[in-house]
Amino acid sequence: MRDPAMAARLRYLAIALVVLVADQLTKWWTVSALALCSGPRQTCERYEVLPFFDFIYVRNPGAAFSFLADHSGWQRWFFAAIAIAVSVVLLRWLWRTAQSQPLPSWGCALILGGAIGNLIDRLWHGYVIDFADFFIGNWHYPAFNIADSGICIGAGLLILDSLLAGRRAKES
Repeated sequence: MRDPAMAARLRYLAIALVVLVADQLTKWWTVSALALCSGPRQTCERYEVLPFFDFIYVRNPGAAFSFLADHSGWQRWFFAAIAIAVSVVLLRWLWRTAQSQPLPSWGCALILGGAIGNLIDRLWHGYVIDFADFFIGNWHYPAFNIADSGICIGAGLLILDSLLAGRRAKES
């Protein structure tokens, strides 16, 4: 490809696509391989990965940490609308900065892939499929998925870039 800006944009869109595909494949595996966890986590069917990490199958109709999960269903459309708006903003940002700003472009790509992965779940199922269960004894971190991981890592990269930009500005 002769246009370096377009090549950079496509590279970051490919990263978003990798996150999206990995997210959807792991969710498909979860639904097909594990029974839905509807009671206490200790009694759920699980696939042990490490002594402190299992795969389980839970549904989250809310947002992070099951925020608003116990509401009547309006949150499905609310969070879907947020995901669409965020995706549009991230696409525009990527389009403008992909070639000149690699760290925030990586962050945007990871968040974009994660946002679309969870958006697909919300639109298709009405909830997000979560499966990663970290725990120590009876304490469990809220279950999450690859899309959530992409969003968190991407946000971390954006924060890191912001801190580094502040430091660079201070030094100059």
